[in-house]
Amino acid sequence: MNARSLVLAGLLSAACAASVAAQRQPPPALPAPQGAPDAPAISAGQIQRYFEAFTVLQAQEALQLSESQYGRFVTRLKSLQETRRKHQQARYQLLEDLRKLTNPQTGSNDEASITERLKALRDEDDRTAADLKKAYEGVDETLDVRQQARFRFFEERMEQQKLELLMRARQNARPLARGRRGGANKQ
Repeated sequence: MNARSLVLAGLLSAACAASVAAQRQPPPALPAPQGAPDAPAISAGQIQRYFEAFTVLQAQEALQLSESQYGRFVTRLKSLQETRRKHQQARYQLLEDLRKLTNPQTGSNDEASITERLKALRDEDDRTAADLKKAYEGVDETLDVRQQARFRFFEERMEQQKLELLMRARQNARPLARGRRGGANKQ
C-alpha cells in the first residue's frame, strides 16, 4: 500500500469511527475527532463517498490500468457507484415505508398500500438489476478481459475492506459510547 492509500485508509477509519459515534449520541454531545477540534460528525453518506474515492485510487494499481484507460474507467466506475447508491437509497426508503405500514402498534393494516409498496419494491429491484448490468457493461468496455476478471475480485476485496473498517469503527465506538454514558451518569 502506498503512502496516499495509507492516508486515505486512516481518514476512512477515523470517518467510520466518527460516524458510528454520531449515530449513538446526539450531535451536540459528540466530541470532535482527534486532530480536528471543531470538525463536524461525518455522515454515513460521506463515509460511503470517501470509500468510493479510495476505491478509485486503488483501482488503477490493482487493475494495472494504462493512462489512456484510466479516465474512461474512472468515469464509468463512478457511474456504477452512483447507480448502486441511488438504488440502495430507493430500496431503503421502500423498506422503511413497508416497516411503517406493517408496524403492529402504528401500522395502517391497509393491504392495498402494502401491496402497492411491495410492487414498488419488486419494480425497484428489477430496475436495479437492469441499471447495474448496464453500468457493469460500461465499466467492462474500458477494460480488457483479464482486467474485467480482476475488477470483480477487486470489488469483492474492497467490499471486505469496507466491512472490516466499519466493524473496527463500531468496536472503537463502543468504549467511547460507554465512557460518555459513564461520564454523563457521574454529573
